[in-house]
Parts: sequence; C-alpha cells; structure tokens
Amino acid sequence: MGDTLEFNEIYQEVKGSWNDGRLRFSKQNVVYKSSKTGKVDSIPAGELNMAQWRRVCLGHGIKLGTSTGHIYKYDGFRDTDFEKISEFFKTNYKVELAEKDMCVKGWNWGTAKFSGPLLSFDINDNTAFEIPLSNVSQCATGKNEVTLEFHQNDDTEVSLMEVRFYVPPSQSDERQDPVEAFAQNVLSKADVIQATGDAVCIFKELQCLTPRGRYDIRIYPTFLHLHGKTFDYKIPYTTVLRLFLLPHKDQRQMFFVISLDPPIKQGQTRYHFLILLFSKEEDINLTLNMSEEDVERRFEGKLSKNMSGSLYEMVSRVMKALVPSTNIHSGAQCITCSYKASSGLLYPLERGFIYVHKPPVHLRFEEISCVNFARGTTTTRSFDFEIETKQGNQYTFSSIEREEYGKLFDFVNAKKLNIKNRGFKEGMKGKIDEYSDSDDDQHDAYLERMKAEGKIREEGNDSDDSDGGSGEYDSNASASDSSDEGSESEDESAKKKKAKKAKVVKEKKEKKPRKEKKQKDTGGPKRPMSAYMLWLNSSRERIKADNPGISITEISKKAGEMWRQLGKDEKEWLGSNLEKKWIWAIQTVIQNYTGWGSKIYNEHLVVFSQQALRQLF
Repeated sequence: MGDTLEFNEIYQEVKGSWNDGRLRFSKQNVVYKSSKTGKVDSIPAGELNMAQWRRVCLGHGIKLGTSTGHIYKYDGFRDTDFEKISEFFKTNYKVELAEKDMCVKGWNWGTAKFSGPLLSFDINDNTAFEIPLSNVSQCATGKNEVTLEFHQNDDTEVSLMEVRFYVPPSQSDERQDPVEAFAQNVLSKADVIQATGDAVCIFKELQCLTPRGRYDIRIYPTFLHLHGKTFDYKIPYTTVLRLFLLPHKDQRQMFFVISLDPPIKQGQTRYHFLILLFSKEEDINLTLNMSEEDVERRFEGKLSKNMSGSLYEMVSRVMKALVPSTNIHSGAQCITCSYKASSGLLYPLERGFIYVHKPPVHLRFEEISCVNFARGTTTTRSFDFEIETKQGNQYTFSSIEREEYGKLFDFVNAKKLNIKNRGFKEGMKGKIDEYSDSDDDQHDAYLERMKAEGKIREEGNDSDDSDGGSGEYDSNASASDSSDEGSESEDESAKKKKAKKAKVVKEKKEKKPRKEKKQKDTGGPKRPMSAYMLWLNSSRERIKADNPGISITEISKKAGEMWRQLGKDEKEWLGSNLEKKWIWAIQTVIQNYTGWGSKIYNEHLVVFSQQALRQLF
C-alpha cells in the first residue's frame, strides 16, 4: 500500500447542500478540497481520535472526529473501499475504522445526545439523525419545547427551516429545568452571534459599494459587525473565504473586497462579496481597545496597539490579522470593460480573475475550461473576452480596448489557459490593423444571405438584358411568337418554359385624368345659409339683450344650447319664415339698384332660392 490514498467525487454536506471534491489520506494529514469553492480542509493526523464507516444516502461515508472537538463527514465511497481505508487508518493513524449502523425505523421518540459540535437523536443506541450545532442560528424555548432555527443555504432547492423538540419534565431533579438545560447545551455550540464585550476597533462611515451605503464597521474578536442606517450585518470570520486589495483605474482609490460563503442577506438579495471603496489620501490614527500584552499575545506582532497610516491599509491589515486562514490577493493592473449592462474593472490575478463591482465576479483558473477572444459587436476598436467554466457557464467581458489585447493574451498564455481560437489569434498577434477581421473564420449567416440575394439579383438583371432590355412582359410579342412556332410540339415548348423563365413585370396602369376644377363665377350668388345661421342672425340681438356683457364665444354657446332645445317642427317653421324674409330682402335690394341689370340678378335669385329651399326642407 502506498503512502497516500486519494478519492475523487467525494461529497461533503454543507447546510443541506452536497459539494463534491477530492479527499486525500496521507501519513501527515487528511486533506479535502471542494471543487465548488476551492476551500481546503486539513486535519492533522495526530488529532484524529475517532473514525466511523456508515451507510448513507450516497453509498457509504466516513465520520472523523478530532481531539479538538471537530467533526468531519465525507460521503460517496464504494463498499469495496472499506478494507483499504481501514488498513490505512490502522497502519498510519493508529485508529480503528468502526462500522456504525443507522436507525431507519422513522420513530420520532428517542434520546438527544450532545457530543461536541453535534446533536444526535438516537433510537435504541442507533443514530437516526445528527444536527451540526454550528448550523443553528436561533434557539427559542417554550413550555416543554425547544425550537431550533437554522442558517439557510442558497444553493439548496429545499432547506430545513426549524426543528422542534418536546422535552418532558424531569422527575429526578426539580431544581433544574430540562428545557433550559437543553437550550444551554445548544447555545454553547450554536452559531448564534452575540456582541459581548467591547469591539477591538471601530471604523466610522466607510463607503460600501455592495451592499450600497455607508456603514460603521466594528471589529470583534470572532465576527465583523456592519452597522448602517437601515441594515445591520454580523459576519463571522469563518465565513470569509478570500480578501482582495485592488487599485482603482484612476490610481486615487482602492477597492477592498471580502469574499463570503455563505453570503449576507438583504431581503431576497444575497451578497457574496463585501466591497469597500477607499481614497488613498485618507489617513487614520488607530488605537486598539486591548492592552499591549493582549495584542502581542493574540496577534503575534501582526498588529500593535497604536497604528497610523492610510485607511485602506489599516482595514486590510486588521482583517488579515483576524482571519489568518486567508491571504490578501492584490492586483497591480486592471482592464476597463463591461459585464452585462454595467461597466467595471477586470483584474487579472495570480490565481484567477475578479471583476468589480456590479455584479462582482470571481473566477479561479481551476474552474475555467477555456477562454476566447471575440470581435466587438459594436465597433472594431474593442474586443470581447469570453470565459467558459467547467460547469458550462459563460462570462463575456465586452468593450475592451484593443490596446489591451497583447498584454491580456500574454497573461492568459503564461497561465496556460486553454484558448479556444489559439491558432488564429497567434497569427493575428502584432497585426493590430487586421484586428477587425478577428472573427472571419466564423460563419456569418446574415452576410451569406446578403451575398445570395445579390447573386439572384444579378442573375435577374442578366436575364432581363438578354430578353431585349425592356424588362417588361410584351403580350403581343408572345402571341406572334406562338403563332409562328405552331409546328413545334407541346413537349418541347414545355421544356423551354422550364429551362428559361421570363421575368414578368406588371404593366403600369394608365392613370385616369384628373377632373378639372370648375372655375368659380365671381358674379354668381353665394351658397345659401343654413336654417341655424338664419335663426342665429335674427336672434343675436335678443341674446345680447337677455345676457348683458356676454362675450362673442359665449353668444355662440348660448345660441347652440337654445337651438338644441327647439323641436323639429319649430326648426322647420322658423326656417320657412326666415327664408321668406330673406328672399324678400334680396328682392328689395335688387329693386333699389335697377342700374345693375335686374334681369341677371333675378335669374341668380331664382337659382339661389331653390338651393336654399332644398337645404332647409
């Protein structure tokens, strides 16, 4: 047997979600690396004191216990793996891998046992289920009842919200309440954050980009407290995965990014990254709320009681000292680009890419399947950088200036990432003038369709020219041709029609001549007035008298209302009487001016009167 045992596709349960990864047993330690987050759990071999082999939902699993009280569970082993793992544990760890049966009766009455960070529910000395107390977010008590609430995991489709335990009253010891004793055992190991004691230091009114706002950051020994005007967040240091210190493009500001798992919540929104923005010119004098002996003993020279410097340096230094399991990843250069609908900055780092700030994206080289350099969709002065992960997700960072192409290509090439169009890009490197043709090797459906339509159009024009150049269908010519060629057979004529199709153009319809407008007779009579206008002219003075001071527009409105109130018979009677008065007035005028030619105006009067009568009646 070798010095190590390694297993792939081993699953670790994290708050109801199964995360796959790789597990390796060596003489020095046990190492598990998650494929999803990249987090590494290392268990020294000297701390192992318990190992159990159990039948679980994903085949078989191993439960490991340490002398420090931590419990680790890994599932996904096969039945044939038991012998070699058991022999390896006996030889290297001096620990026996014991087989443990689980209870599958489905009973809800049993014994609750607290063993380190686990609460196990046993039935007849067999475990039915176990609850990691670190997943408990709240513990409430009632009459003979204890309710446990749990932290939620966004990656699970179904989450366990709460569990209630009925605790019967104890007859042996009346001085101690069994419900309170149960709750105290839970709270001693639960992840219920309580701000006890004074904060190590406080940073006032820091600008936070996600979640947006200004927050007071209180640094406690075990967690980070963000206090804003609307929301409060308590972030345990165990949820901090990575720290990033990134310079802004303008060289006057700095980003400090904290990667979190699980994320903090604001309603239905989840924030996997906490992004702070600092000005390089802002300085601070910081004094830790601890004695010099405690600072030296706890931080081992990483921090001192009194410190001064730039604000971003103080925050990053304190966070690095309080989260020793993480390193601060720094980026020297950034690339201006756009992701989705927002513009931001892309930082090539030592072990991945990070994009800030909306939305923040962190991609490790380990999870990248390939990258692609694509032509910009809107202009030839920029290009797109596409990243495809092993899970099948694709991230497109667009509108990158083409001056950045050479440096980005060299960086990707140096990191040995798989470039999808490597051969074409290497041939193009250094030929910036030809950059706009970077995607000519790809099929352009729209361009091909335009080319095909152009060929059809050219062929149609050629056939039109060969037919005589007119481009129009001549019915007379076709009739004469058919009469001259009557000797040909119908089959031959049908073949000729199939071989050559004449382009038929619809004949233009002759436009109908426009009707000439009749010239107005300047000496003729005008159109007759309607019954309403005749009535209005005779009633206007009466309306003015009844309504003194009324305006012209109000006269029209008032007249309209009065006319609508009249009946049909009244309107006809008024029209006939007013018509007679109107004809009589015209005749009087004509008789007074006999010099105008009474015969001409009498003829016009007759026609005019007839038209008026037809309109009125």
